[in-house]
This record gives sequence, structure tokens and C-alpha cells, in this order.
Amino acid sequence: MEQLKVLVWGENRHEQVEPHVAERYPTGMHGAIADGIRENLGDTARVRTAVFDDPEHGLTEEVLADTDVLTWWGHAAHGEVDDAVVERVHRHVLAGMGLVVLHSGHWSKIFGKLMGTSCTLRWRSEHDRELVWTVDPTHPIAQGVPNPIIIEEQEMYGEFFDIPVPDELIFISGFTGGEVFRSGCTFKRGFGKIFYFSPGDQDFPVYFHKDVRRVISNGVQWARTVRPERSAPTLLRYDTDDFYNGQDYRGPIEAHDDDADAPVPA
Repeated sequence: MEQLKVLVWGENRHEQVEPHVAERYPTGMHGAIADGIRENLGDTARVRTAVFDDPEHGLTEEVLADTDVLTWWGHAAHGEVDDAVVERVHRHVLAGMGLVVLHSGHWSKIFGKLMGTSCTLRWRSEHDRELVWTVDPTHPIAQGVPNPIIIEEQEMYGEFFDIPVPDELIFISGFTGGEVFRSGCTFKRGFGKIFYFSPGDQDFPVYFHKDVRRVISNGVQWARTVRPERSAPTLLRYDTDDFYNGQDYRGPIEAHDDDADAPVPA
């Protein structure tokens, strides 16, 4: 199989304005996440990074077309992400690009658009201990990590987490206050696979935790969709007894001239 092409996207805002975050993550959180993927996947993956302040947030059409899996970390500037870029990423996910959404990326425009819900939750920014319990030990994303994963310092995320029912629930986390959280979930949208994983915060060194790095790397591998070409699901019109040669049909509003008399699908 060809080398897995990974793009690690980071907002990179906290690292610029909060000295303690810059000291904790000298190459940015995106740098730590990328290093963890390289550490685990080695030469099987080509890992690049992009940040909010890059032109078009580093998420140009050319870059996305050359990306198998995109990881996303954002927090302080969700509302500033350009809507046109969000639409572009959304289109690529539906066409087969994998997406790994991390921690506070739950409130990103792209995750909300893909989920169709508010994606809100409970939280407490304290020095909590998080236990990440594996509830699907056969899943590829859960391989090679202890059960539970122990994270000594972490922000609390708790239920209710307003997301659709996950296609697969892999991890559930527990915190020192008694809260629980669906911390590792998968979804499919169009031809794209999505993994949400909550551990990770700018105030704690979670992205240096070897088991967190392994889970993210496993998620990147899982989220890859292998297809002959990247294309979104398309509405096609077929003639009777023709199983292979669907004709592009966009519906009555955007009908092609030569389809003007074609029947409208029920």
C-alpha cells in the first residue's frame, strides 16, 4: 500500500499568546501530535503540518487533494475559521478523506457540520485524572494500549455530549469528580471516516503521553479510505437494464439541458 499521507492541522493560537503553553509545546501542539504519529507509523506515513495563520489556513484544494487523513485541533478561534475552507474540508471528507478530531475540536465548524448537532458538553479545567477505558477491545484503534489508559493531568470533559449516536464507541473516560465521557467515537459520512478522541489540552502535556500518541496514530491508520479515486457520492440516472453507466443527474433545479425531460426521482 502507498505511503499514508497525513496532514496535522493546529490552530496554534494558544502557543502564540500564552508563554506556559509555548514552553510546554515548543513546536506547537500540532508539532507534538505530528511527532507522535511519526514515532508510531515511521516510514509508512508522510506527516505534514499546517496552522490557522497559513494562507487559506493551510487547507488549499491542492493540499487536501494530497491528504489521506486530516487531524484537527482547535479551541480559541473556531469562529474565525473561514467558511469557504470548512466547505472545502467537508467536501473532501464526504469524498473519502479521513478526519481525526481531537479534544476541543468538538466545537469546530467542520465537526459540527458533519455531526449536525451542537456538539456541546460539560467541562472543568482542573488538574483531573482521566482514566480512558476501552469498551471495544477488538477495534483497530484500541490496539497496543493499556486498559485503562491513565492520564494523570487533564481537563474534564463530561456528559451530556451532544453528538449523534456514534457508529462505534471505542473509549469511555472517567474523571476524579465521578463524570464519564464518550471519549473515543467513530462516524462515517459519505465515503469519509471520522474519529473523535478527546484527551488533549493546551494546559497539560497530554500529546506527549505515549498511549495517547498511539491511539491517535491508530486512528489515523483506521480513517484512511482506499478507493480508486476521491469522489463524493453522486445522484445518477440509469436506464433500464443498465447497471454500470449512470448518467449525471442533478435534479430539477440544476438539470442539464439534455435531461430537461427526464423524470424527477421519487
